[in-house]
Amino acid sequence: MFGMKMDIGIDLGTANVLVYVKNKGIVLREPSVVAVNRDTNQVLAIGEEAKRMLGRTPGDIVAIRPLRDGVIADYNITETMLRFFIEKVIGHSFVFRPRIMICIPSGVTMVEKRAVQEAAEQAGARKTHLIEEPMAAAIGAGLPVDEATGSMVVDVGGGTTDIAIISLGGIVISDSLRVAGDKFDEAIIAYVRRVFSVMIGERTAENIKMEIGGAFPEARQSQMEIKGRDLLSGLPKSIVITTAQVAEALAPSVARIVDCVKKVLEEAPPELAADIMDHGIVLTGGGSMLYGLDELIHRETGIPTMLADDPLSCVAIGTGKALDFVDHFKDGQEMTSVLNK
Repeated sequence: MFGMKMDIGIDLGTANVLVYVKNKGIVLREPSVVAVNRDTNQVLAIGEEAKRMLGRTPGDIVAIRPLRDGVIADYNITETMLRFFIEKVIGHSFVFRPRIMICIPSGVTMVEKRAVQEAAEQAGARKTHLIEEPMAAAIGAGLPVDEATGSMVVDVGGGTTDIAIISLGGIVISDSLRVAGDKFDEAIIAYVRRVFSVMIGERTAENIKMEIGGAFPEARQSQMEIKGRDLLSGLPKSIVITTAQVAEALAPSVARIVDCVKKVLEEAPPELAADIMDHGIVLTGGGSMLYGLDELIHRETGIPTMLADDPLSCVAIGTGKALDFVDHFKDGQEMTSVLNK
């Protein structure tokens, strides 16, 4: 048991759920996947175990990702998943109900926010607070969010890309795109299907992206052999794909992210724009690890761009750290302007 008072930060991501416990750091990192029996609606596995079933399940078992594009697509399954992860961290005892800070993408609606809060409360939270993803990412990346200087963060997650300029503990300008790591995978699947007439699954696409993917064709010179199903013969087939081909597949998605970064920069007040020229743009989130994305954004904007130290964990760490500020605000109030209190 973690003692009487317990604070938990949850990065409820489209691809992964990370749980941060105060004074302990990140204690859980599991895929946001739930395996369900289609006939009985019974949950069979959650997290890592369920992810292994993706694309490999018999007809009556479906592996569901309850969050799509950073939004709760299946409320009941999300609640079950949240409860499972919270219990995994604190045990079944609800004598000490934790305070929970949950991270949400900046573009979600009031209805979606309420759904997240209710899911956490149903899952055993004593009190739930929400924090917007770019703010959590910035705190986790160690940016001086509470100072009178502009910081810019681009958080490329699984379902959404959140871009924000932060100053004095608040988000000055932000934009959210439903283009991120999952869209990259879908683009690779569609490209391989179109160019090679071979069908591959999500896991293969993700491997291609991580192993040889690039944000632009000359980002690196790599190739890899992949296996899929030949759409003409229906039989398994091996093909070789190169970084340049993957970059071609990803080009439309990457271009949308770069355009969105430019748009946010164009809307920045001149003083903040000058700060960002000096301090640069920080990339966080798993999708930001696409090889060469930092270099491409630097090229296109002329502003130094770097990857945060631990891009995958920034949002979860920031969500957990934000609980230190939580006493400054009222129940259920959102974490946007409390840092400068």
